[in-house]
Amino acid sequence: MRWVLVLLLTAGLARAEGDKAGDFDYYLLSLSWSPTWCALEGEARNSPQCDAGAGFGWVLHGLWPQYEQGWPSHCYSTHRNPSRSQTAAMADIMGTSGLAWYQWKKHGRCSGLPAQDYYDQARAAYNAVTRPEVFRRLKGPIRLPARVIEEAFIAENPQLWPDAITVTCRDNRIQEVRICLTRDLQPRDCGADTVRDCTLPRALMDPVD
Repeated sequence: MRWVLVLLLTAGLARAEGDKAGDFDYYLLSLSWSPTWCALEGEARNSPQCDAGAGFGWVLHGLWPQYEQGWPSHCYSTHRNPSRSQTAAMADIMGTSGLAWYQWKKHGRCSGLPAQDYYDQARAAYNAVTRPEVFRRLKGPIRLPARVIEEAFIAENPQLWPDAITVTCRDNRIQEVRICLTRDLQPRDCGADTVRDCTLPRALMDPVD
């Protein structure tokens, strides 16, 4: 019985860390509220994304291949890793080149695309979403229902609907907006494990520095 459990656990790890590149059902576009990440992690790391005046609001956390249930990660790819110039070119929407590299390593390889094509796909998905300007104009920290974030994105992006977008929270703060997309970057319903929204009535949202 013990060995059966070991084999099952090993199989589960293999599923999570080494799936087949290009084998997925849809994309999840993740937009992170930079002031939240900086408050919880980035400032302690001295990340340049959090430098005074950096001005980052909704940054591209990643474009993640998804299964209808779960997701692949750290796939084996025959494509070359991105160059430093390729990752550096993504810093304007991702905050740092380091995040661009990490996202390629964990998620990008699973797309089955060459690195530059994956970055181009991610940028196209990011640019296709209008980020509500009102959040960049905050004068100080506010608390608001998380559903207000979703409503604002849908108002600015009439191609979206509630089951195609979800808002996540962390430590009672607005964390991310996640939008579900087909492989050709059209909005679609999110999977059952993705669609659940943050329901906090008073989530903290810090202003852009």
